[in-house]
Amino acid sequence: MADEAAAPAAAARQAERALAAMARPAGEFDASRYFRGTPDLGFYNVRTATIRAMARSIVHEHRERWTVDEAMAFAGALVPNRYIDVKGLAIEVVARYRRQFTPRLLPAWKRWLAAGHASNWATTDAICGLLIGPLLLAHPRLAPQMRAWARHRALWVRRAAAVALVPSARRGRLLDLAYDVAASLHADREDLIHKAVGWLLREAGKTDPVRLERYLLDHGPAIPRTTLRYAIERFPRPKRQALLAATRTRQA
Repeated sequence: MADEAAAPAAAARQAERALAAMARPAGEFDASRYFRGTPDLGFYNVRTATIRAMARSIVHEHRERWTVDEAMAFAGALVPNRYIDVKGLAIEVVARYRRQFTPRLLPAWKRWLAAGHASNWATTDAICGLLIGPLLLAHPRLAPQMRAWARHRALWVRRAAAVALVPSARRGRLLDLAYDVAASLHADREDLIHKAVGWLLREAGKTDPVRLERYLLDHGPAIPRTTLRYAIERFPRPKRQALLAATRTRQA
């Protein structure tokens, strides 16, 4: 029993060493500026395809013994690691247990975000896109919690409030909630929030572009220009220009 309990931690240490051994020079690409994370965010520069292949291999190796609980234990040992590659592997492993996702996992994922373990927009968005978003699709009664997340003091929790709703919004689901969360975040001072909200609005507009246009015109004074530009990306160019002009004098 003790060996089984220790297996995820041992697998995490092994995976961390394997990623470190694959570290590559960054070249001319300044990853720290692109990902805009915490000052100590590290990069092994391992390719995404390689990380995903590692995740598949780990899940396959432990397929007879692990459930989502062991996968979460594995991830919990890696997500606090300062290297973005290590965080990414942790999330990819948990994502492969999607069929076992239950509402009890949501508080754990929120703790990762609130504690700063995401530490950058890419890891935050991976947690939302691969973990939280699918959970909200399967259990929409959890989604109203995003209203409180949007008021959280932690930047990454607030960003997650918007990004976690993207999978639902692009399917035309939870649109009332999506617009409520968007409205509550317009006053946020962080441009990473402005971009996330614009993304959410753009996806909400896929199934109901008339509602999106009406929302943008009605809330013009409150919507940051970055959010507006993201939100209108899928409109035809004449419509984009008209919306920009209609809100220009109302929002600096």
